[in-house]
Amino acid sequence: MLLGTREMSGEGLASAQRFLAAAAIMLGILMGALDSSIVNIALPDIAGALKTDRASVVWVANSYQLASAVSMLIFAGLARELGQRNVFGAGVIVFTMSSLGCAMAGSIGILVTMRALQGIGYAAMVTVGLGLYRVIFPPRSLSVVLGWNALAVSFGTTIGPVGGGLIISHFSWPWLFLINLPLGVVTIFYTYRFLPLDAGRATGFDFIGALLSAMALSGLVVGVDQLGRWRIAHLALIFVLTVLVAALWIDWQKRAETPLVPLEIFRSRRFSMAIFSSLCMFTAQGLAMVALPFVLQHDYGYGVLQSAFLFMPWPLAVLVVAPIAGKLATRISGTLLSSVGVMVMSVGLGAIAFLPARISVGTLLWPIGLCGIGYGLFLPPNNSEILSNVPKTLSSVGSGVLSTAKTIGQSLGTALVAATFAMVSEAGGQDVTFARVSFMIAGAVAVVSSMVSVARIHR
Repeated sequence: MLLGTREMSGEGLASAQRFLAAAAIMLGILMGALDSSIVNIALPDIAGALKTDRASVVWVANSYQLASAVSMLIFAGLARELGQRNVFGAGVIVFTMSSLGCAMAGSIGILVTMRALQGIGYAAMVTVGLGLYRVIFPPRSLSVVLGWNALAVSFGTTIGPVGGGLIISHFSWPWLFLINLPLGVVTIFYTYRFLPLDAGRATGFDFIGALLSAMALSGLVVGVDQLGRWRIAHLALIFVLTVLVAALWIDWQKRAETPLVPLEIFRSRRFSMAIFSSLCMFTAQGLAMVALPFVLQHDYGYGVLQSAFLFMPWPLAVLVVAPIAGKLATRISGTLLSSVGVMVMSVGLGAIAFLPARISVGTLLWPIGLCGIGYGLFLPPNNSEILSNVPKTLSSVGSGVLSTAKTIGQSLGTALVAATFAMVSEAGGQDVTFARVSFMIAGAVAVVSSMVSVARIHR
C-alpha cells in the first residue's frame, strides 16, 4: 500500500482514520489562519529592522493576501489534474519552506517575495482542504467537520494578534515565522501518512483559463485595495480592464475542453445563492474587523491592548458556536440555521453602529459577541451546502470558488472602510462618524446576505 493511501467507500474513510486525516487539513488551515493574523501587529518593528518605510512594509501583509486570492482557482484546477492530496501536500511544503525564507529575509524585497510564496502555499491548503473533507467524511457528517474547521480558523485568528504581540515583546520578528516550522513538519507527516491518495484525472490543465483568472483577480484585488487612495480615473481604468478580462475568462470557460472552473456548477441555484450569501457575509466581516478598533479606540478611548481584549468575544463566540452549528445542521435545515446566523450578525452590527456615546463595558461586549454567534451559526451549514451542491468530482472547484469568495469579500470590506474614511473626511466628518458609517454599511450588506439566504429555504 502506498504511503498515505487509505481504503475508501462511498462513506469516506473508515471511522478511525477520518479524524487523523482531518487533523492534517486542520493543522494546515490553522497555520494559514495564524500567519494571516500574527504579522500585522509586528509591521512597525519589521519596518524598523529592515530600514524601510510604512508604504513598503504594508506589502508584507498585502502580498500574502494578493497571492492567495490569485491562485485559489488555479489550485482548484490543479487538484483535479494532479490529485487533491498532492496539491495539499505541496501547499504545506511551500508554506513551511517560505516561512523559513521569511525568517531569514534580510531585505523588504525578499520578505515580500517569501510572504507571497506563503500566500500561494496557503491557497493550495485551504482550497483543496475543504474539498478533501467531502472525500474523507460521509455526507451526513460534512457540516460537523466544517464546524470544527471553523473552530480551527477562529482559534488561529484569535491567538494570532496576541501571540504576535508576545513574540515581538520578548523575541525578534523572525520568530513570527519560525514558529511555523514545527507545525509545518507535523502537518507534512500527517498529510502523507493519513490523507487518502487520490489519482488526478490528467485530462489537461487549462493554462489559458488560469492566466485569465489570475489577471482578473489581480485587477479586482488591487483595484479594491486602492479604493479611496487612487484617483477616480485610475480606478475606473483598472476596473474596466478587470471586467474585460473577466468576460474573456467566462467566454473561454464556455469553450475550453477542460475548463479551470466548469461553469455548470453555477446552474445549481442553491450553490450560487450560498456563494453570493458568503460573499456578502465576508464583506460585512471585513468591514467590521477593520472598523471595530476605530470604534473602541477613537469613540471610547480604549488603548490597543484593551481593544484587543474587548474584541475577544467575537472569535470566542465562533469557537463555541461553530461546532454546535455543525452538529445542529445534521438535525435541522442547514439553510435555516445559516439564515438565522446571518440575521443575528446583522443585529449585532447594527447595534454597534448605534451604540450611545457613554456605555458600560457590558453594553459594548454583547453586540460584539452577538456578531460572533451569528458568524459561527452561519459558516458551517452554509459551507456544507456549497460543497454538497457540486458533483463530488468537482469538490475542489466548489472549495476554490468558496475560498475565492471569502478572500474577495474580506478585501472588499477592508477597502470599503478606507473609502468610507476618505468620503467622510472630504465631507468634513470625524473619525467617529467614519467608523459608525462603516458599521452601518456592514449591517446593510449582512441584511442582503440574510435575504439571499432566506430565499434558499423555499427552493
